[in-house]
Order: sequence, then structure tokens, then C-alpha cells
Amino acid sequence: MKSFKITRLALLASVASVALLQPAFALDAKAFVDRIQAVWGPLGYEFTLNDPQLDGDTITVQNATIGIKGAAGATEPTSFTTSLTFSGVKETGDGGYTADSVALPDVESDMEDAGVKGHVSLSDIKLTGFYLPGGDTVTPVQLLQLVGAISTGPLSVTRDGEEVIGIESMESGSTFEPAQGSADLTSLSSTLAINGITADLSTVKDEDAQAGAVIEGLGLTNIAGDITGSFNWSMADGHMSVDQFLFDFADVGAVDLTFDLTGLTPALLTKLQEANKAVEAAGDPTSEAAQAAQAMMGMELLQGLSIGGANLRYDDASLAGKALEFFAKAQGIDKAQMVEGLKAMVPQMIAGMGIPELVDLVAPPVSTFLDDPKSLEVDVAPASPTSLLVLMAAASNPASLITALGVTVTANEDENND
Repeated sequence: MKSFKITRLALLASVASVALLQPAFALDAKAFVDRIQAVWGPLGYEFTLNDPQLDGDTITVQNATIGIKGAAGATEPTSFTTSLTFSGVKETGDGGYTADSVALPDVESDMEDAGVKGHVSLSDIKLTGFYLPGGDTVTPVQLLQLVGAISTGPLSVTRDGEEVIGIESMESGSTFEPAQGSADLTSLSSTLAINGITADLSTVKDEDAQAGAVIEGLGLTNIAGDITGSFNWSMADGHMSVDQFLFDFADVGAVDLTFDLTGLTPALLTKLQEANKAVEAAGDPTSEAAQAAQAMMGMELLQGLSIGGANLRYDDASLAGKALEFFAKAQGIDKAQMVEGLKAMVPQMIAGMGIPELVDLVAPPVSTFLDDPKSLEVDVAPASPTSLLVLMAAASNPASLITALGVTVTANEDENND
């Protein structure tokens, strides 16, 4: 009997403890959605998230309205209504939250313009690693960590029942050091992949016969390709390197942009954030206060950022050759005559800009490319990272600017030799 009483007392004590502790650990769905507006509102979003429903660690909002502020002067934000499901929600110690994922329903939307019926569909929309920092002030470093990854399934845009734009999948993701949500972020790396892009441009001729003829002549009635990108960003020195931003379309060509910046530090981001708040506080963007704040933002960027290098490369996959043939035919001459005419024009056009140094820099590689279109590349490689302010001052003398930036232009060089 005594043993039974002790067991019953222990059980009652456990139940009482759980009952007392539960309010401290239970999620508050209303506080969670309020925090979304508090964090995302200053970024230009307006949320109406009424009647959030809590089920364990999942919060669902039906008929959520998301507004996105437009350009200056717009009276109303662009908005849409959807449902949102936040899974794996947890409260952090500073009054913030994390969610493992955010799911949105598939999009199916009809539209009509000038009698033309269209339809847009987008499926499998998902965010992973959703982060809402706590505290009264959200820092720029915290804003960099709001979403770990965004992905979708297929996108399809149809016109009178025929697909004109299609995408197989889209994904953008970041990794953080230390883990996402750290106030002491040291670095982040991000990737972008838009795969299986297709576009049917054959219907352009129905609205613009001249543009349609050019598209057909250049072999662009149906195009397919991918867009990929990656960059790394170190917080200590603000070193950002964009290692790839590639537009690659089969049988057309590929354009890749890379660049290297330093000085994009948390301190600079904070200064820009404060200047932007001053612009918003001024109300009228044309007021003296707003213009002074904008000028301050520009000066902070010019002083803080330095360029370490940049590269823009185009690899032809038939577009240039087709363009030469098409425009030669339009002028009633053959391709060889077109090429020779352009080679003679290029130096004259560049000389007309009043920068003699550009003639020797640009004309020879352009001529080489016109003779045999393979690749054309512009490379910026200063001896050491140079601030934008210094480069701006050097711009008064274009020749010295070209030297300061270490600009070179090359054609038909193997990418592996760059």
C-alpha cells in the first residue's frame, strides 16, 4: 500500500510538472506570424496572416495575402492570396523562430490579354531553412540568413493552349558558416540553378512581323538552355567572388560573368541600412533629406568597395554566324563582304568615342572574332584591388582608367588558358 501511494504521488507530480512547463514551451502561432511581418515588412512585404492554426510544430495559414511593394509612386502593392504551411517550427532564445520548411500550394492561374488566353502553372514550391531573428533590430547579417534554400518544380506558361515558356526546375540555396542564425556569421556560399528553360518564339511574328522575321532568321524560334551561378562571401574583409553566372543556350551561345569585390563587410551593410532608413523616413524621395541620404549611400559604396577583377566571356554556338548571314542577305551582299565591311567600321566607330587607346584594345580581337566567331572576352585585372572611388576619379582620363583596371579584350582563346 505504501509503495502504491509513493508511485501515485510521483505520477501526479510528473503530470503537474508537465502542466506547469507546457506554457513555456508551447508555440504561439499568432506571435509567429506577427514576427514574419516584423522581419519581412521593412523589406517591402506586407502580410495578412489571419487565424493561424497550430498542430504540434506545424503552423498553417489559409488564405494568406502577401503584398510586394512596387516602384516609387505605386499606390498599391502587388499582392496574391495563397496558403502557407510552416513545418518544424521552433522558438529561439531571443524571441525569434526557425522552421524546417515552408510549403505553398501549386499555382494554376488563367489570364487573358487582347483576346489571347494564357495559363501559368508552377508546382512543388518550397522553402527550407526559414529563419526569423528575434530582437528589436534585425541586422544586415541576420537578413542574409532568412532563407536557406528555395526550390520549385516545373513552370509552364501557355498561350492559346500552346506552351511558350517552360522551366523544368528552379533552385537557389545557401550554406552558412557557422550554422544559419548565427550572429557571428563568417561566410556564406550560394548557388543558383534554373534548369530546362525552353521558349517558343514562333508566335512573335503574329504581333510584330519584322521582329518575327529577325527571330526566324537568327534561328531563335525555339531555344533551350540553363542558367547557373555560384558565389562565395567572406564577412571579415567583405570579399565576394562570383565564380559563375552563366547563361548557356544550346545552338545559340553562352555568356558567363564573374567578378571579385572586397569591402562588402557587415559594417558597410549596416551603414547602407541606416542610410536607407533615412531615405524612407524622409518620405519624399526628391526632398533634400532623401537626396542627402542617397548621396551618403553612394559615397559609402564608392569608398568601401574595391574591385579585384571581373570577366565577361561569350562563347558562340552559331548565333554570330547566323546573324552575319542574315544581315548580309538583308543588304544584298554575301557574308564575306559583310564581315569585311564590319571590320572596317569597328575602328572608325571606336575612334569616334574620342578614346584612341580603345582602338588598339578592341578592334583587333573583334576583327578576329568576325573572321571566325568562337569566343569574345573582356577581362578586368587590376594589379591590386582598387576602390570604386579611385576608379571614378580616374575616369576623367579614360586611358589611365584602362591601365588602372588592367583591361584586356581577346577573341577565340581557349577558356582553360584564361
